[in-house]
Amino acid sequence: MNILIKTTTKNFRMMLTNSFDFTRKILENVSFDPKLFCKELNKAVQLLLPYELEQLHEWVLKFTASKPELKQCLVYLR
Repeated sequence: MNILIKTTTKNFRMMLTNSFDFTRKILENVSFDPKLFCKELNKAVQLLLPYELEQLHEWVLKFTASKPELKQCLVYLR
């Protein structure tokens, strides 16, 4: 019973996390591959809410400033 409650609580907390934060973590993890980064960025643009898109836009600009190989993906933010 305790295991079920702990698992349910953990899953509930995960659901409460911001979609932007989840997307940011995914993009950070796939940033080694520009093609994969572009694919995940495109998916995020289609799924996030408008205010989350603003956050994403700002973050991607900062994140790609030192990663010129990812700048090709900025086209998905327009």
